[in-house]
Amino acid sequence: MTDSSALDAEDRKIVTLARSARARNGVPEGAAVRDETGRTYVAGTVDLPSLRLSALQTAVAMAVASGAKSLEAAAVVSEADTASAEDLAAVRDLGGAGTPVLVAGTDGTVRAVVTAG
Repeated sequence: MTDSSALDAEDRKIVTLARSARARNGVPEGAAVRDETGRTYVAGTVDLPSLRLSALQTAVAMAVASGAKSLEAAAVVSEADTASAEDLAAVRDLGGAGTPVLVAGTDGTVRAVVTAG
């Protein structure tokens, strides 16, 4: 486990936003990404009959749709121990291989920080 208090304020913010999205929407995952200008995009899991996106994929799509050119960081709150390969690929597509992805449990405790690469 990673000490969440050791994170900088901006990284703590995206973990908090991701956790809030999960709780507010009653979805399995919440995610938030921060773009190159510091703007944040928050999303939950999308599970429709014709469209299924993880929370992190949705947050990346929202950033792209809003004109983001890159990502500084991403966070996902989930019961899973790590981010999926598809989630990492979405972050990598916009942010590059070195973009940090914070993986937190449902209590907001960061379990791991991995790179999108």
